[in-house]
Amino acid sequence: MPVRRVRRVIRRIDPWTVLKVSLVFNLIVALVVVLGTWVMWSVLVQRGVPDRIADLADSIRLTFTPNGPLYFRIVTLSAFIGAIAATGLATLAAILYNLIADVVGGIEILVLEETHAVPAGGPQRVRPAVHRPTTETAITEADTVPSAVGE
Repeated sequence: MPVRRVRRVIRRIDPWTVLKVSLVFNLIVALVVVLGTWVMWSVLVQRGVPDRIADLADSIRLTFTPNGPLYFRIVTLSAFIGAIAATGLATLAAILYNLIADVVGGIEILVLEETHAVPAGGPQRVRPAVHRPTTETAITEADTVPSAVGE
């Protein structure tokens, strides 16, 4: 399939679309971070790592109390705040891009488009073939099927 090069210029990015897409994306990332932290904490508790860290802290006269629910709340809150902040930054970046693109003209990119083979005379409209038998060209079944009896 032939390919042709086409230059495109991105002059404007819709901030509302960036807000919606980045909000959904960042909330999914926050959910993955929270669930990953929860799974990791569960594995560490099963292995007894927080208790060993607490014993080590006691031996060097530090105070450390493993408190899973508190840590989970901190991680959840920071993931939510991070998702909102990243969404705001992405939307602000789209607005700034639009302002800068008004001054400099946008970003020019080169796109390769696949083209279909076009006849030399240009594109032509093809009509579907319609078969309308006439009395001169009508073929009967007896003309096309040889008889098996006595030929």
